[in-house]
Amino acid sequence: MENQQQVAGELVTKSFTWTIENVSKLKTQKHYSEVFLVGDWKWRILVFPKGNNAKQLSLYLEVVDASDLPFPWTRYAQFSLTVVNQRSSNMSITKETEHEFNASESDWGFTSFMPLNEFFDGKKFVRNDKCIIEARVAVRKMDIKNFEDQGTGSSAPKKPSKQEARVLKPSSLDSVQVPHSSVPVTTPTSEQVQANVKSEQALALQVAPGTGEVCTKPTDIPVDPSIVKGHEEVLSATDGKLMDFMGIGKIEKAFVPLLEEVCSLHPSLIECQKKRSRTYIEWAFTALGRVLHFLKTTKVKDMTPDTCERVQLLWEELETFKFDLCWLEPYVQSALDVKKLVERAGVVKKQRDGVDALEMEVKRLRARLAVAELDLEVAKIDLAKVDEGFGETDMNRELGYGRH
Repeated sequence: MENQQQVAGELVTKSFTWTIENVSKLKTQKHYSEVFLVGDWKWRILVFPKGNNAKQLSLYLEVVDASDLPFPWTRYAQFSLTVVNQRSSNMSITKETEHEFNASESDWGFTSFMPLNEFFDGKKFVRNDKCIIEARVAVRKMDIKNFEDQGTGSSAPKKPSKQEARVLKPSSLDSVQVPHSSVPVTTPTSEQVQANVKSEQALALQVAPGTGEVCTKPTDIPVDPSIVKGHEEVLSATDGKLMDFMGIGKIEKAFVPLLEEVCSLHPSLIECQKKRSRTYIEWAFTALGRVLHFLKTTKVKDMTPDTCERVQLLWEELETFKFDLCWLEPYVQSALDVKKLVERAGVVKKQRDGVDALEMEVKRLRARLAVAELDLEVAKIDLAKVDEGFGETDMNRELGYGRH
């Protein structure tokens, strides 16, 4: 690892070099660099060596320990990421951008940094099963001062000055903004996906076609439960009224009895959130309440494929709050497995319909056979009548003409 830090104008800039050994033998989908500091702020590089749901090398810059930062926090940075061409360094691939990191966007980068076949081919970027990735990160000195003075790590969004912009040129790529709303994702027009999707969790991303820059969904940051409005259609209706929950926050009234029950059985649910802000706690227990309410009010027959997909999103959102959910996971998994049962039921129904149709066809053919057998018996009787006495006629005798 190589680190170089310098102060230029109003920005503190840091260069960091990360060498990854045994690239082809990496087992994990995600691979993280060591933590490095830029102006006392912790960062690390996140790479998907086999691609993030695409045949592209995916590369991101991530804020470390984002869940421990006082909420709400923001952190502006200009940065570039480089995959070094070890045969010819001037042929290295570099992409640059700038971003205001925050609780819902704690990492940012490029899902389609470069094609995987190009990355692994030709012993240029991967040589002797080793690759080299460089990061150059610039943060504002003013933000660092605010962080030290206030102890919050937050700063008001601010456009960089011209002097700052000259230190690290902004990317020519369009930035991707992630709205605080949830619309089920359709086939994207860009190359972006969230970094921690397992089966397909994603918020709708408003992007310009062709952009390769993306915010990856953090695995340790809470998500405002308002983003799951799109899931509410699968839940039984609630009146939306709020009430106090154990003196720690206002939660939907319909969720409170369920939450009180599970918290009495699992006190760690309360304990693990005590050091959080009131807003964070309300989000966390609202997310838990949604899942509990769903499991309480939904029947097996209601579990359509769309419902299962949305429940998966609710569950993954709940996991970001770092509850100990080992007691709940089997029930959620059982609900998700219903999707397989529903799919199997569809196959069984199709096969049963096919069997029923064939049975009807057999009955129809048997009825026709019975009619044909009856017609055959009648035809035999008619034949016997017309054939009576006909068998005694000598068909070979001469007709004659009266001579003796």
